[in-house]
Amino acid sequence: MGGMTRPRISARISAISESATLAVDAKAKAMKAAGRPVIGFGAGEPDFPTPDYIVEAAVEACRTPRFHKYTPAGGLPELKQAIADKTRRDSGYEVDASQVLVTNGGKQAVYEAFATLLDPGDEVLVVAPYWTTYPEAIKLAGGVQVDVVTDETTGYLASVEQLEAARTERTKALLFVSPSNPTGAVYSPEQVEAIGRWAAEHGLWVVTDEIYEHLVYGDAIFTSIATAVPELGDRVVVLNGVAKTYAMTGWRVGWLIGPKDVVKAATNLQSHATSNVSNVAQWAALTAVSGDLSAVARMREAFDRRRQTIVRMLNEIPGVVCPEPLGAFYAYPSVKQILGKEIRGKRPQSSAELAELILEEAEVALVPGEAFGTPGYFRLSYALGDDDLVEGVSRLAKLLAEAH
Repeated sequence: MGGMTRPRISARISAISESATLAVDAKAKAMKAAGRPVIGFGAGEPDFPTPDYIVEAAVEACRTPRFHKYTPAGGLPELKQAIADKTRRDSGYEVDASQVLVTNGGKQAVYEAFATLLDPGDEVLVVAPYWTTYPEAIKLAGGVQVDVVTDETTGYLASVEQLEAARTERTKALLFVSPSNPTGAVYSPEQVEAIGRWAAEHGLWVVTDEIYEHLVYGDAIFTSIATAVPELGDRVVVLNGVAKTYAMTGWRVGWLIGPKDVVKAATNLQSHATSNVSNVAQWAALTAVSGDLSAVARMREAFDRRRQTIVRMLNEIPGVVCPEPLGAFYAYPSVKQILGKEIRGKRPQSSAELAELILEEAEVALVPGEAFGTPGYFRLSYALGDDDLVEGVSRLAKLLAEAH
């Protein structure tokens, strides 16, 4: 009976926390279903349907017997070639189809990149605030995350000096994300180059998440660190997917691009974990990446309009400071000045407590900074309809105006 005292769940899996962004989204949807007029700023998901021509390709794929069977674990050969072509077109980075692995969404690409690169004890430099999935993937691989914390005073950008101060002889990789989720920060071409050169000089790997490459605004320019710094050579792994560019979050198609040995190893892992990504979704993704970028251009216009509205409205709230995001579709305001003040008989001491109060009292769902490694902030996705956005931030402003 000795087994009775053993924990039911492994320590490795018990240590994983639920995705905070998905949890907030689920709670908001549950309240909505119960009849409460909740407005959700939680999930990072375009509010547009997937373009028709992409859906048509999927319908066609359903009728094609070839796609009813297993295909190569690493992806349909045609899709891998199309991703290599798209990468050359969009970021000037020359890769071969054999350097591409098609994954079940961007998250699987993140997980497989770290599982393939890290041994227990290897350190990864991660700029905070960071997306909630990165720490879990690094931890599962036995890696050690070293935070490089940024704040609103620099627009959430990390400097080479900060990165160098965090580097040790155990540092194996830098995780580089621009445009950033959750902050919307975009590094200038000069900053990308300086950081890439620094990584190359110290023999570090760079894992770069480029999923928001097409969502930049104003004068901001997306720069791929792989192209900007050729001397990084074959120590770059690029993560990307169709979710944000083509409003395809639910289709679950991402990819990992890297040197052949890394891609081969990650493909071996995937061959045991999930085999091939759904062929119907892969065929839809093929149509997406080989088509033009007009769908994302239309979405970008709407996002840009909402971005300007949300930043203006947030900065009008006393105690809220929101730098202008230049990419993705998130605003990341500081609410540090509001914490500890009284609102409707409560004194929230943390952004997590304040978020809970806002959900209950104003029926607005947002994700607290705790989820992204920097307490005292909120992430608001502005990928929701214009009317909802204005109504949601107005409710927020009205409630926070009561703080005293």
